Amino acid sequence: MPRPVRGALIQATTCEPTTSPTAKIKQAMIDKHVAMIEEAASKGAQVCCLQEIFYGPYFCAEQETKWYELTERIPDGPTTKLMQELAKKHRMVMVVPMYEEDLTGVYYNTAAVIDADGEYLGKFRKIHIPHCAPGFWEKFYFKPGNLGYPVFDTAVGKVGVYICYDRHFPDGARCLGLNGAEIVFNPSATVAGLSEYLWKLEQPAHAVANQYFVGAINRPGWEEPWRIGEFYGQSYFVDPRGQFIASSEKRDEDDIVIADMDLDLIREVRNTWQFFRDRRPETYGAITEL
Repeated sequence: MPRPVRGALIQATTCEPTTSPTAKIKQAMIDKHVAMIEEAASKGAQVCCLQEIFYGPYFCAEQETKWYELTERIPDGPTTKLMQELAKKHRMVMVVPMYEEDLTGVYYNTAAVIDADGEYLGKFRKIHIPHCAPGFWEKFYFKPGNLGYPVFDTAVGKVGVYICYDRHFPDGARCLGLNGAEIVFNPSATVAGLSEYLWKLEQPAHAVANQYFVGAINRPGWEEPWRIGEFYGQSYFVDPRGQFIASSEKRDEDDIVIADMDLDLIREVRNTWQFFRDRRPETYGAITEL
């Protein structure tokens, strides 16, 4: 029998100047996303993922301690609690990327996963942290993730998360597949010129290699005053064959991408391409030795 799941991806422009107080920026972005989550729910979405650190700009374009003010505890912070209420209200699984405070001065780029009944299931912390031009100074803000590659058993199926720069590393994408992921969400903030040519290559390749669905979200538009590049949007879903099943054509505007996924397709594809059967991990030692 088919296992249909309707998913939603939300890409959203910043709606408050970056010169405003951080608390004002955060609240404005949360308010905007609450309305967009409502819209996604009205379209029948059963699972919804927001963009990387959804409640702020991509502040890693500079190195300023004021952005530490955006951190909060997960799951005890107010944003997780709010998203738990929304998940329960809309009967919708939520993947919510935030800036997490673990200990004072120890911060992670994290996504909370919340079930459709509002239960907090756990979190993924971004594993690979870039620090490179033209303005991805993330080691100033984030400690590398230390929770591995968890997969969460949700009302819609088994959900995994990979955040932005992680997508350049196929090893973690494979771990998510081996851990049972059926849908992997990749919330991102990536700009044209640097990696746009990879945007529609890497995640479909992960979907094919691991035979699961992928939902890839990217920020849209330019963010002032940094202008490190155009966050070009174009969020999309791909199926286990790497085929695009829904995508946004919007580069600089808000958008909600809706896709219907049949999770039974995973079994069909794996029964055709036996990648997990035929893999030879005993020959891959060089991956961890070097």
